[in-house]
Amino acid sequence: MHHYAIHTLDTAPEKSRPSLAALKQNFGLIPNLAATMAESPTLVNGFVGALANFMGGSFNGAERQVLLLTNAVTNRCAWAVAFHSTAALKEGVAEAEVEAIRDARLPKERRLAALSALTRNLIEKRGHLDEKALADFTGAGFAPAQVLEVIAGLAASVMANYAGNITKPPLEAPFEAQAWRV
Repeated sequence: MHHYAIHTLDTAPEKSRPSLAALKQNFGLIPNLAATMAESPTLVNGFVGALANFMGGSFNGAERQVLLLTNAVTNRCAWAVAFHSTAALKEGVAEAEVEAIRDARLPKERRLAALSALTRNLIEKRGHLDEKALADFTGAGFAPAQVLEVIAGLAASVMANYAGNITKPPLEAPFEAQAWRV
């Protein structure tokens, strides 16, 4: 089994350092998952760029976290589930809605349920959505262009989820209350 270092700004490859510095500025810490991803400047830089792009899109903070949490659960990445559960609660997503997603159920709130369902379907069906899935999403008040924006969020999330499943970083203290078992 490979062991992946949890890099710091001092130990990371030179080309990974700007991305780690940006994460530290945005989150107040370098998340352990990103610190392991830093072993590959290509991966960490692609992830940070894709995440920044997605965060600047049309979804509000709660919607972004519902999408990212759904991806983490669907991809079975325990570190990302804990991180995005914590972030979703911080963004005002109700605890019951977070618990539903963590249990692979849909939230009760219609808009969040539509977003979570579309996100899960994209992963499970490898992008082959039927008209009903698209109609359910837009019927909940989302624009057709936001279907494509979900893909941008999914792309960033897949990088993190897959890396987390391989590197298995330890969970930081701020996220321990939301620890999740696969």
